[in-house]
Amino acid sequence: MDLIGGPFSVIESDPGVFTSLTRKLGVKNLSVVEVFDIEPWATDHLQPHGLVFCFHWRKDVHRPAEFENPEQVWFANQLSDDACASHAILNVLLNCPTVDLGLTLQQFREETKEMSPVMKGLAVTNSTHIRNAHNSLARQADLRGSLNAIATTTLDIQKAKAKELQSKKKQAATPSKSKPSKSKSKTVDTSENTEEEEAYHFIGYVPAFGKVWELDGLKPGPLEVGELASEGNTTDWMDVARPAIRMKMAKYGGGADAGNIRFSLLAFVDGSYEKANDEWEFWKRERRSIERRLDETDSGWKSKVNQELLKVSEHVFTLPDAPGHMFLQAGSRRLFRDAEILSSSPDMLLEQWENAVQQAARLKANVEDEVQKAATDWSDFIKRTHDYEPFCVEYIRCLHRDGFLEALLDIAKNMTPPQTVGKAKKPKMSLPDENFDQEGLEVQDMADNNNHTDDDDAWKPTPSRQRI
Repeated sequence: MDLIGGPFSVIESDPGVFTSLTRKLGVKNLSVVEVFDIEPWATDHLQPHGLVFCFHWRKDVHRPAEFENPEQVWFANQLSDDACASHAILNVLLNCPTVDLGLTLQQFREETKEMSPVMKGLAVTNSTHIRNAHNSLARQADLRGSLNAIATTTLDIQKAKAKELQSKKKQAATPSKSKPSKSKSKTVDTSENTEEEEAYHFIGYVPAFGKVWELDGLKPGPLEVGELASEGNTTDWMDVARPAIRMKMAKYGGGADAGNIRFSLLAFVDGSYEKANDEWEFWKRERRSIERRLDETDSGWKSKVNQELLKVSEHVFTLPDAPGHMFLQAGSRRLFRDAEILSSSPDMLLEQWENAVQQAARLKANVEDEVQKAATDWSDFIKRTHDYEPFCVEYIRCLHRDGFLEALLDIAKNMTPPQTVGKAKKPKMSLPDENFDQEGLEVQDMADNNNHTDDDDAWKPTPSRQRI
């Protein structure tokens, strides 16, 4: 714990959580959205800066020669459990030159760019800024669980060392001539595999320096996915990444035809609120320029436009708490339009004014939707991070003090559990002996799992928790 700083807690694989994490890290004008398909019709309009793929993790076999360690690509190894969300975000965004990282992450990138992947990972887990931003989005129970996991792991290691030392002393004192008995390693391996099957992991995909890279913090280095047509052109990078992502989906999630999809795909895109506000602000200034020109050429222009749009224009160009400036767009577009307005005829100006009002009405609704979405995300954040345990403890204490707790416990004891129809009770299994057929049992378990369908799980494409 002292070596790699404090623990990282489990956080949800949710676009709102990831957007909040990027904002807490200091990244500006960026949003995280969920991608439900990787076909061009679902991704091209997003123009993503990078992708984060969350999948049902299993051990993967790659040759060390497949991984590269280019100095210009920023890549950090994951050294702390449950920190893969922050590692995936950093591995992607710190390779995006067009993203505004903020002062803190810019300094962090400059300070660590000459380090090895392991030392970069150590710098990430030692960063108070990154760790606090990550843990601020976790549930209080998960924060306590991460501390408990460290304590449990430390105690288990100490017990294993003491047991190994004690066995060595016994072997030195009384050398044994008999053949050592076979250890029941199958049972241990089975439990380890069970833990691995419950693990979720995040990896990143990003175009950088003329290539598309797969960045997995658990691997020794970046994995090259393919080359871009030109080093400066990153608009068609999804065409290069799409086959690799399809292979990952088929390997770890069962593919699109599977009944239970065990993966999700998140994309880093320009801020949705900032984009909507910029468009609305553009048409607001468009209307102002057109009206200024119409006042100079035709003082009675208001009687010549659509009167319903004239009434609508009184409120579509006002928004409470509007910033009054653009976040992403450059001023050249506005200057070009102002020059066109000066050379337009009065009739054309009337048409352009009506079009500006219609566009502003549509975009105002988009801005209001984004504000409402942000309010919902904030409410979810409060509910997620609030500690309900003191209330539950005090509630049970009050029930006990007023004499209601024992009565409720008696009622619970007398209640008979509902009988399941059509499902036989499985007998308890005894410990396997040396002739135990592990392979046959695994085949039977796979058949049982295939015959069992859970409608709720079948319609959950996004894993709600990350484990690695």
